[in-house]
Amino acid sequence: MLFRKRKERVKGKAREAALTGFTALDRRLPAAEAGKALMRKAFPDHWSYLLGELALYSFAVLLVTGCYLTLFFDPSTTQTAYDGAYAPLRGLRMSQAYASTLDLSFGVRGGLLIRQVHHWAALVFVAAIAVHMLRVFFTGAFRRPREGNWTVGVTLFLLALLEGFCGYSLPDDLLSGTGLRTANTIVMSIPVVGTYLSSFVWRGPFPGAALIPRLYIVHVLFVPGALVALVAVHLFLVVYLKHTQWNLPGRTNRNVVGQPMFPQFTAKSTGLFLMVFGALTVLSALAQVNPVWNYGPFRADQVATDAQPDWYVGFLEGALRIMPPWENVVAGHTLMWNVLLPTVVLPGLLFLVLYAYPFFEKWVTGDASEHHLCDRPRDRPTRTALGVAAVVFYAVLLAAGGNDVIAYSFRLSVNALTWALRVAVIVGPVVAFLAAKRICLALQARDRRLLTKGEETGEVTQNVYGGLGEGHRALSPQLRYRLLVRELPRPLPPPEGRVPRRQRLRVALSSWYYRDRVDMPTTQDERAQIERRTAEPVTESEE
Repeated sequence: MLFRKRKERVKGKAREAALTGFTALDRRLPAAEAGKALMRKAFPDHWSYLLGELALYSFAVLLVTGCYLTLFFDPSTTQTAYDGAYAPLRGLRMSQAYASTLDLSFGVRGGLLIRQVHHWAALVFVAAIAVHMLRVFFTGAFRRPREGNWTVGVTLFLLALLEGFCGYSLPDDLLSGTGLRTANTIVMSIPVVGTYLSSFVWRGPFPGAALIPRLYIVHVLFVPGALVALVAVHLFLVVYLKHTQWNLPGRTNRNVVGQPMFPQFTAKSTGLFLMVFGALTVLSALAQVNPVWNYGPFRADQVATDAQPDWYVGFLEGALRIMPPWENVVAGHTLMWNVLLPTVVLPGLLFLVLYAYPFFEKWVTGDASEHHLCDRPRDRPTRTALGVAAVVFYAVLLAAGGNDVIAYSFRLSVNALTWALRVAVIVGPVVAFLAAKRICLALQARDRRLLTKGEETGEVTQNVYGGLGEGHRALSPQLRYRLLVRELPRPLPPPEGRVPRRQRLRVALSSWYYRDRVDMPTTQDERAQIERRTAEPVTESEE
């Protein structure tokens, strides 16, 4: 008893000291109050929200390992005779960049492991951003008020691609040099300014002597600085705008339900960081990636066989390979459509669509309200089908980037395979769109059947007349809530009288987006409750 009283007295003194400390800190640093509010912030506990953190922690590993690599890498293109630990290349002329990469791999203790951790972390970083963006797209988490954060995320993805390409090109081996040769061709294919831009970037004709040092500065200074700044802005907007959440009982557009940042979310997030770091280390120790010593130093008159870029730019390689050889001459200038269209116009249109899509859907829907509940992909069949079609389009181009390897491995004709991929890149997305939309509508019909009949128990009964029937049980309140509470806009009503063509287009697109749906059986009281739960947040002026 005496011990318990003494323990309670010690706890009371500790609590009082903590409160005194917070009070003293608040007097000197007003931001302490914001820190306490951040500790109480609610975070969702669904696994899909960890994809963004996976990208964040991969980026942290990139920064740590990149700082280590800068201590040993020399970005100079000055030629030297190699006299390092890797015997097959001794005496060969190569640049200081390639020689320092070999020394880092074979002469620095742990250097090869750090190189591979850095490379694998880059691949996971870009992949995590891409999958995170797909999650945001399919669940509608880009809608108001998060259009700005979607724009920041797309910019992060674009900078991650640039950062990966710069890092991939730094070793100055034959494989990365082949990639830079392709990049030079892409730049020179731009009409009017292409040759001037190439001369500026390479400081003369290819291969030049200035590109590797310039890429090094871009890779270790400019792009990482921009990434850090945009990550900070992205995280600030996430905290300020709050997370989206799945439509479960108790969750509406007007509240945030989840675990507090400290200690639950902090412990979970710290565990994820340690798992990411450990998994990358194990992967780097067991799975070889980018063995530059097998390719040899870059020579302008040589090309690496089986040259394949990293996966995130492989779609550009595939677009180049399946593009027909279209060229024509205009006023004495050659227009290289076979290079310009797949590598300049295509990625430009891709990112233009990514930036504009939230505003396009908002215009089609005519919905200006705030949304904090996630959409189930099946409830938005047209949007989901568009996303699936885009993924299939990308997958076909990625496969086309290795058409020579595929043809050799399966003993196929490269020409026949190229023509098959040309057809697939057009037909594949269309088939994927139709199939995905039909599957979404079928899943909606299944949800309606669950609401009307209930879940199957697996039991089969026979009545006195010999008829067989399936056993069903009522849905749980949580499942019934998830099936009923959803935000589905209606198509815009057809215009009356003479209206501008732009308005007619908007109505037609709205009908195409939202006419196909399966309505759920609800009573009038349930419809009223659904409207209350999906109503947008109330502002202070409205209160």
